[in-house]
Amino acid sequence: MKFEKYHALGNDYLVFDPQGEEKTFTNDEIIRICHRNFGLGSDGILMGPLRSDIADFGLRILNPDGSEAEKSGNGLRIFARYLHDCEIVNTIPFTVDTLGGVVTCEVSSKLNSIAVEMGQVSFHSDLVPVSVEGHPREVIQENISVGGQTYQFYAATIGNPHCVVPLPEISESLALQLGPELENHPIFPNRTNVQLLKIIDRNRIRIEIWERGAGYTLASGSSSSAAGAVARKMGACDQEITVEMPGGEINLVIDDSYNVQMTGPATRVATMHLYEECLKA
Repeated sequence: MKFEKYHALGNDYLVFDPQGEEKTFTNDEIIRICHRNFGLGSDGILMGPLRSDIADFGLRILNPDGSEAEKSGNGLRIFARYLHDCEIVNTIPFTVDTLGGVVTCEVSSKLNSIAVEMGQVSFHSDLVPVSVEGHPREVIQENISVGGQTYQFYAATIGNPHCVVPLPEISESLALQLGPELENHPIFPNRTNVQLLKIIDRNRIRIEIWERGAGYTLASGSSSSAAGAVARKMGACDQEITVEMPGGEINLVIDDSYNVQMTGPATRVATMHLYEECLKA
């Protein structure tokens, strides 16, 4: 089986084109393919292009634990770059159908920048989803307890769930400590992505990321979008925001209705061939 490997600021994906066939992978096969010792190694698999009745292309995003993600900003930039490399698209905007909604992508002529209209961020408990006491509402500056400590958090969705925790200082070690507990906290029925957020100034933030189904991650487009929207909701940032992550930077434009345009790179790494022997237990 042939895979194309790309990374977006260190967040790496394998693109698998089923060539019009109804191809699927079992959970165990996904885990093995993504494994960094027993497989090709990646933060997930992008399966596409697939047929869609509502967009130019369909896309499935498979996490390395075998689960399926609704949306991935880095994955979408990688998929857009792959389509361009295959000469399926050019610099004209096109649409992609994901579980988290239809998005519009545009590849620059120099391939060094890919823009994705990520959609609208919502903080409403019913949409994230997140369980709350009393009536459904926006979940803003509420308390959550993990590891014997209580933190304030914002719940957000941009087609997939996020738990954003603003802090004066953040680190990889703290993300590794809090990420697993917050991801699997009982108030999130579908689990959640986690971002630790530090405000730098009105146009710059820094985040550490724990990704649902993947673990500690160097960069994430949807996490950047959610954290940027929270920074705007806090009144701490303006429309144009640069997001610093361990893997690099993404640029956002977030309007007053929390619609997010994300711009960042995607890098081609290799063509890889997987032998069936690898999938044996």
